[in-house]
Amino acid sequence: MSSTFAIEAHDLRKRYGNSLALAGVDLSVPTGSVCGLLGPNGAGKTTAVRILTTLTKLDGGRAKVAGFDVAASPLEVRRRIGLAAQDATVDGLLTGLENLIMIGELHHLGRATARRRGEELLEQFSLADAGTKLAKEYSGGMRRRLDLAATLVAGPEVLFLDEPTTGLDPRGRNELWAVLDTLVDEGTTVLLTTQYLEEAERLADEIVVIDHGRVIARGDARHLKRQVGGDQLLIVPANPDDLSRVAAIVERVVGVRATIDLPTRRVMAPAASGAAAIASVATELVTAGIDVEDLGLHQPTLDDVFLTLTGTPAANDTPVAETTASVPEAEEVLR
Repeated sequence: MSSTFAIEAHDLRKRYGNSLALAGVDLSVPTGSVCGLLGPNGAGKTTAVRILTTLTKLDGGRAKVAGFDVAASPLEVRRRIGLAAQDATVDGLLTGLENLIMIGELHHLGRATARRRGEELLEQFSLADAGTKLAKEYSGGMRRRLDLAATLVAGPEVLFLDEPTTGLDPRGRNELWAVLDTLVDEGTTVLLTTQYLEEAERLADEIVVIDHGRVIARGDARHLKRQVGGDQLLIVPANPDDLSRVAAIVERVVGVRATIDLPTRRVMAPAASGAAAIASVATELVTAGIDVEDLGLHQPTLDDVFLTLTGTPAANDTPVAETTASVPEAEEVLR
């Protein structure tokens, strides 16, 4: 395994009872880059993060983070990483600044250095005015920002972010993105899972799509969009009960499989013939007596890629089999 990669994983496998969470996942994340890990609910994203951060033992395969084997040298890995899980884990009985000072002291920064670093981060995350308030008095978005700040106290080499901007308003999200840009420019490596495809496209140098515990696609946003093809034919029937009939018509006209997105009531398929496909589908729909709310062509988005690859829209990853860390286990992790 080469030291030019901050995260290297080969054939990661994990089973929970009869459920196979990871079925041979490979990852290679170059130092100083951002990897976005995407997948539908229960795909295995959180399991992968927990293995790479030493919270969960792998059943097969091997992985290195910051040059250290996660199974053989877990403490060395923990000293070099930051982890922000899906739920904020700050201490509500401490102030915002006290939380950050505590984390700094756990990393042996010294109290003065930890305080200075804490004050810098509070300013960076627009929490300076709330630094003397108890964390339990923070709003959900403020607690999330404080939790993210805590992961950066010790200046980790590798940063793991599991749904980092969930619960943040647009301003908070943009602030976090700006912080991550700065960190990456300074050499930090970031692996993030996200339910926001806009976020993956904005931040990630490479996007890895996982489904049913396997990697099904990887590449930058442009490369993944090319997998979907050119123009996409999009139809929204007036009656959701007509989705299957519309899909059958589309497949008959364009000659490829159509995708049904139930939440948005959309039927989509690649349409190489462009306007001719619209005309043919429109004629078929009229003949079948199916009314539509929308019928047209549009350029593929990352959402379309995700839907085409997985057959489901992007969703938060909270699979039943993936349990949270026990208290003793969590306490071992140096943020």
